[in-house]
Amino acid sequence: MAELQVSVVSADEQVWAGTASMVVARTTEGEIGILPGHEPLLAILAAGEVRITDVAGSGVRAKADDGFLSVEHDTVTIVARYAELVQG
Repeated sequence: MAELQVSVVSADEQVWAGTASMVVARTTEGEIGILPGHEPLLAILAAGEVRITDVAGSGVRAKADDGFLSVEHDTVTIVARYAELVQG
């Protein structure tokens, strides 16, 4: 099964990194879902939550503000001025 390599980075630290089966993020154009094989993309993040489904099926949520999302060759990079994991 194909996987995504995902990295969520804030201005001063890496918030989360790992393999995932799906990423959902809010952009200025609306919410977007990313699966393995997604075409290359560069989008501006809107304030909101990034939801990551890891390969084990568990959910990871992070708040991310003021940044961008990049997708290329099953690698998803989320860079935000401010990002933190959301508990619960």
